[in-house]
Amino acid sequence: MATPNGYLTTPTKTPSEKSSLKRHQSSVDSSAKRSSRFEAYNRLQAAAVAFGEKLPIPEIVALGGQSDGKSSLLEALLGFRFNVREVEMGTRRPLILQMVHDPTALDPRCRFQEEDSEEYGSPVVSGTAIADIIKSRTEALLKKTKTSVSPNPIVMRAEYAHCPNLTIIDTPGFVLKAKKGEPENTPDEILSMVRSLASPPNRILLFLQQSSVEWCSSLWLDAIREIDPTFRRTVIVVSKFDNRLKEFSDRWEVDRYLSASGYLGENIQPYFVALPKDRGTISNDEFRRQISQVDVEVLHHLRDGVKGGFDEEKFKPYVGFGCLRDYLESELQKRYKESAPATLALLEQRSTEITTELARMDSTIQATSDVAHLRRFAMLHAASISNHVGAVIDGAADPAPEQWGKTTHEEQSESGIGSWPGVTVDVKPPNATLRLYGGAAFERVIHEFRCAAYSIECPPVSREKVANILLAHAGRGGSRGVTEAAAEIARAAARSWLAPLLDTACDRLAFVLGNLFDLALERNRSRESEYGGKSGNMDGYISFHASLRHAYIRFVKDLAKQCKKLVRHHLDSVTSPYSQVCYENDFQGGFGSNASNNKFKQVSASSFCLELSEGGAASRDETMRDQENMPPQTNSQQTTPGKGEEGREALRECQMTVPETPSPDQPCEVVYGVKKELGNFVEVGPRKRIARMAGNRNAENIRLQNGGVLLFGNGDNGARSGSAFSEICSSAAQHFARIREVLVERSVTSTLNSGFLTPCQDKLVVALGLDLFAVNDEKFMDMFVAPGAMDVLQNERMSLEKRQKILQSCLNEFKSIARAL
Repeated sequence: MATPNGYLTTPTKTPSEKSSLKRHQSSVDSSAKRSSRFEAYNRLQAAAVAFGEKLPIPEIVALGGQSDGKSSLLEALLGFRFNVREVEMGTRRPLILQMVHDPTALDPRCRFQEEDSEEYGSPVVSGTAIADIIKSRTEALLKKTKTSVSPNPIVMRAEYAHCPNLTIIDTPGFVLKAKKGEPENTPDEILSMVRSLASPPNRILLFLQQSSVEWCSSLWLDAIREIDPTFRRTVIVVSKFDNRLKEFSDRWEVDRYLSASGYLGENIQPYFVALPKDRGTISNDEFRRQISQVDVEVLHHLRDGVKGGFDEEKFKPYVGFGCLRDYLESELQKRYKESAPATLALLEQRSTEITTELARMDSTIQATSDVAHLRRFAMLHAASISNHVGAVIDGAADPAPEQWGKTTHEEQSESGIGSWPGVTVDVKPPNATLRLYGGAAFERVIHEFRCAAYSIECPPVSREKVANILLAHAGRGGSRGVTEAAAEIARAAARSWLAPLLDTACDRLAFVLGNLFDLALERNRSRESEYGGKSGNMDGYISFHASLRHAYIRFVKDLAKQCKKLVRHHLDSVTSPYSQVCYENDFQGGFGSNASNNKFKQVSASSFCLELSEGGAASRDETMRDQENMPPQTNSQQTTPGKGEEGREALRECQMTVPETPSPDQPCEVVYGVKKELGNFVEVGPRKRIARMAGNRNAENIRLQNGGVLLFGNGDNGARSGSAFSEICSSAAQHFARIREVLVERSVTSTLNSGFLTPCQDKLVVALGLDLFAVNDEKFMDMFVAPGAMDVLQNERMSLEKRQKILQSCLNEFKSIARAL
């Protein structure tokens, strides 16, 4: 249009037109922002379900008893029916309904998220097909898990022009009794699962209850109150409200019922909803029309069918399905907006964690394929474990002995060895009740072995055994006399009774050293956490750790075998017929002083280990009195056999010596000659042994010349033979004590220390290295890469990379949302 002056004018709008356009543009922008927020949260929810992420996404959870109308409400929110009630999909598995308002979707498009994936399948249009998919997926999962219910949800995305932007989690309905063919605990499992789904504080609870149920007799209201005591995040919906309308005649009745005063609290206002009852086959348009028609009819009845109507100003916003739908959509959008900053921060944190995990996975894959890298760090780890073993042997209080140490009783029971063989008394070394490990526990076992060894005396010898030895020598004209017979008895007893003790000592010490592996691992972990790992991260290589442990245990077992051979060799040496142990005279006096000195050795050995346990000093004397392994406190004079009071008394009975040329008429009392011989032997010393043996030979000839009257004669000689037998037993006991003392004090203790501790400190790292690393690369890699392990690692990496991409995409979307807020 031209003006009179010929110039064109720019069209202008009136102020009212500008205001209307501005409001429309603002409404469009607001709707676009809400839609973008909803889409972002929907994608985030799908990722959370697929990857098991625990993200505080605002969600609505539908709760209620079976047949309370949850399924009908879901269909009304969707705007179309899909026969959900007929398949009872909400009774056994949750269903997450992601409703997306899409104006272009004139027909509903439903897609199901694939199991264990964030991807959605192809669109499903038919309502019957939707119901079949829900039913088949539920049955398949329950069959796989062999359960009656499952918390693993089914995710369905519905895009439709007539549904709101809303996400609801439909839960199994509460039941009082299990269906036929189901486990009896099914109701309890459903209640437990629903509680778990409704407990997160980011979820809005949509609780439905039929209008025919009074608040005071509600079966499930208390269960909801346990989850949300103040109903702060609970929306209560009275379903099937049209069934109750005919009971109202006056306004006060309606208002009192709608207020639900006295039961829900002053600030809690329920919604009252009625939906179409016709379940016939109708179109989606007709279904939505019926929903709107029911709302109109309910309001019409309250206004016109009740005397005085109802308080519309107060209760009308809570009556009808349309009001509930608008409230849920606006409330969810409000929660989305409020939680966006926290969700953004959490996404950034999770994205960083996933990136770090992915980098660690890459490092693991690279390290697993690098043999030189693995060898280096495996060697460093083995060397570190060996060093910690040596440190614990040398003496350490880290880790805490109270937690990692063991008492003597615990060592005996856990090792399966039990008590010391042949020892009838309860051997309790000092510090038996303290929890020790390492070198301290090793020394305690050594001392316990001493106590056990000194608890064993020379066992009683039968007359038959003594007679067999002496008669055999006499029959062969042997040169060994009573002294040699007693020594032979002592040697046999030492081999029989001390050998099991030596084996037990080796086994107990091997158990103590075997426990050091776990202690070394704990020390290594604590050192790496304090100072940073220098030997590489070897935690994930289970097969390597198993091989390292096996190599260490084998090393300790080999040490035990070697030590058993060594101590057995020492036992064979001291019990050999060629050994001079029984004739040594290193202490004061003879054999009598030797036995007394042995007892002194017992006391000194018992005092060698410091008693540090509570009450140790007080109980020390009692222990020494009550136990055989602690010798009695006697102050007997050390005398040589044959020179003491008994010897002098015996000599007074018959002051006789063995003549050089025996008389056939002279009775032979060998015992006295033997006593004198013993006395002479001790006084003269080992240099006179040849002469002594010659004297013995003469004595033996004399006995044979006198009619073969030996130590074990009959008649008049029987009384005197008892004293001879006692003397031989006494001499054998003295020889046994001498063998035991030499074995324990001179040989075994030092052998056990050098056989166990020295190799653990000096040779362990070499032994582990030869066992684990002196192999070819293929065998070495078997400890780190099992068959198919690389494929597993690669699959894990691909899954992590996928999660990282999804979370990064969600993070970018929420950053955009945050800038628009």
